[in-house]
Amino acid sequence: MTFESKEVRPLAKARTVLMDGAVVAVPADWALLPPGDAALSRRIKADGPSWTVIELKGRKRFSRGIWAPAARIDALRSALAAERADPAYARQLEAGRRRRAAEQVEYVGEFRAAVETWLAFHPRHAVDAASLAELIAAHATPVGSGTVARTERIPVEQRAEAATIAWLRHQTTGYDHMSIPREKGRRREVRRMLAERSRALLARYRAGQPVKRGTCVLQQALARARG
Repeated sequence: MTFESKEVRPLAKARTVLMDGAVVAVPADWALLPPGDAALSRRIKADGPSWTVIELKGRKRFSRGIWAPAARIDALRSALAAERADPAYARQLEAGRRRRAAEQVEYVGEFRAAVETWLAFHPRHAVDAASLAELIAAHATPVGSGTVARTERIPVEQRAEAATIAWLRHQTTGYDHMSIPREKGRRREVRRMLAERSRALLARYRAGQPVKRGTCVLQQALARARG
């Protein structure tokens, strides 16, 4: 067998995986590196053939480790341990944390501004626009949140729009408690319908129409979020 880097599926039988629809035995001199050490995993993948074990549960993907030659895993683990023992490594890590923290603060501000710009509320509702943008940014921008705000595949303006519609869907409609039939396209249809309701709601704020704070669903959501 010619070995190459692959994504495979786990099987119940020990040292076997599902590869391209076929059951394949793991080479005798390979070992399974458990998930958890991202730096070591990256080096294993970059250094030669490996099989990344991914278990699928619905739309979610779970890493179950990486199969690779045991000797390579041991060598790279030892090399990485030596690097980590060097004080310079700790300084480098801390510098990286500070840089990422600064980048996160900058992105949260950029995203919040993008949301507020997309909302385009009338000046009479400027306070609500600022509050809403703050809430959406706080919800959508945390690292690892998996929200649309964390993707780089679309412009930040589109991320802001999608995140706003998603927030409104969960906070101003009964979506979370709906019983939606398990029919293809049905959930997408419901989301599209609720998105139109949310856009109609926002249009009132953009036009500067007066709102009743006791009955407006957006005002109720803002009040809940404020505590």
